[in-house]
Amino acid sequence: MPNSCTVALHPGTTDTSLSKPFQANVPEHKLFSADKTARLLMSVLMSLQRENNGQFLAFDGSLIEW
Repeated sequence: MPNSCTVALHPGTTDTSLSKPFQANVPEHKLFSADKTARLLMSVLMSLQRENNGQFLAFDGSLIEW
């Protein structure tokens, strides 16, 4: 499709049972509720352009090299 792209997203650390063992090492301002994570990822998704195809993006839209 000409107006589509595929990206990988990193949600950051979300406050869930999966992340509980790692939360002690995460600064409080970097531990997100599930609602905040969803809002952040939706914001990234809404800003995508074709040029983002194949990129790995963080919850804040920054590029993660891979």
